[in-house]
Amino acid sequence: MTDLEKMHPATRIIHAGQRPDPATGAVSTPIYQTSTFAFRNADEGAARFQGRDPGYKYTRLGNPTVAALEECLATLEGGCGALGAATGMAAVNTVYLAFLEAGAHVVGTDSVYGPSRLVLENEYRRFGVASTWVDSSNPANVAAALRPSTKMVYVETPANPTMKLTDLVACADIAHAAGALLVVDNTFASPVLQQPLALGADVVVHSLTKHLNGHTDVVGGAIVAAAPALVDRLRKVHGAFGGTMDPHQAWLVLRGIRTLGLRMERAQANALELARFLESHPGVAWVLHPGLPSHPQHALAKAQMAGPGAVFSFGVKGGLPAGKALIDSVRLATLAVSLGGVETLIEHPASMTHTGMPKKEREAAGITDDLVRISVGCEDACDLVADLGQALEKAARAVPAEAAAVRD
Repeated sequence: MTDLEKMHPATRIIHAGQRPDPATGAVSTPIYQTSTFAFRNADEGAARFQGRDPGYKYTRLGNPTVAALEECLATLEGGCGALGAATGMAAVNTVYLAFLEAGAHVVGTDSVYGPSRLVLENEYRRFGVASTWVDSSNPANVAAALRPSTKMVYVETPANPTMKLTDLVACADIAHAAGALLVVDNTFASPVLQQPLALGADVVVHSLTKHLNGHTDVVGGAIVAAAPALVDRLRKVHGAFGGTMDPHQAWLVLRGIRTLGLRMERAQANALELARFLESHPGVAWVLHPGLPSHPQHALAKAQMAGPGAVFSFGVKGGLPAGKALIDSVRLATLAVSLGGVETLIEHPASMTHTGMPKKEREAAGITDDLVRISVGCEDACDLVADLGQALEKAARAVPAEAAAVRD
């Protein structure tokens, strides 16, 4: 363990992978905006392509700016290596391609980020990969879904958008006993709040677009692995399929990460205050926020996470009409998908991010028509409360009288 790895997360966030440039002394990591790298002679070029010289040769296969981000992410997650990807889905697909083959089976969280599930169901199925989706908040469901052909257990915790938690220690034991890998989407928590590799996971994936970048101005993904053999396998597939990251993209994420600790501290404090307000509001049917004692897995959140995060879901009384009226009436929160930025975003998963799921499967996963997901940003909490308050008043007026009578 290096000296930096022993330091507080707030220190690691600022310094991991980032050091003065040896050529110029630049404090900010330079953007090596180049597609290719010159060799001093033929022997050096041959040595690099044969793996005997670790120097750079072509940006799809490695770039100093991207490497700085990868070192940063590996340090923050406690992994032995990381890979930067063009998008979150490029990272997810690299993991699938690296470890699945015809006849393989995946057990996954049923309410996982929609495209992560749909790409297995709609595309990988064509190549003989099967998948089973369960409520992984109960580890027994994961164990019951295993088959002899199961190669991967893929979980997201907290889950998007149901805010259900998965016990990572329990699922790691279940997966490993069956000879499968445990892969964890850690996007919602970020490495500041949750360390899946330390809890037994083999691979972690991130959408860097979200908390890690934090400024809604770039898309990106990442993979961090616990063992060198896993990193080697992932790197081979990643380079071959070309979902690698651009250096300017990597620099933007590196810049964003430097404020991750401060942003997360403010955003999750705001989220908890907003969740408490909504929980006490007569126009709200329910609130699912891991930091509230009312959350069914509040104890697990406290044990497994360093904080409850800044994203949560709630249900508006009056169902879909009231929910639509609410998200159409906010003034400060922005109606948009994604999460983890400095601004507050609000969306309706059933008609947006998870619309590709059949209604029956969507509802079975807990993604009901009344569910509204909010990603709380770094604005003043009082302003956010006021915004949601006025929107809820308009939502109540949008519900027909007969529906309101049934509701009450």
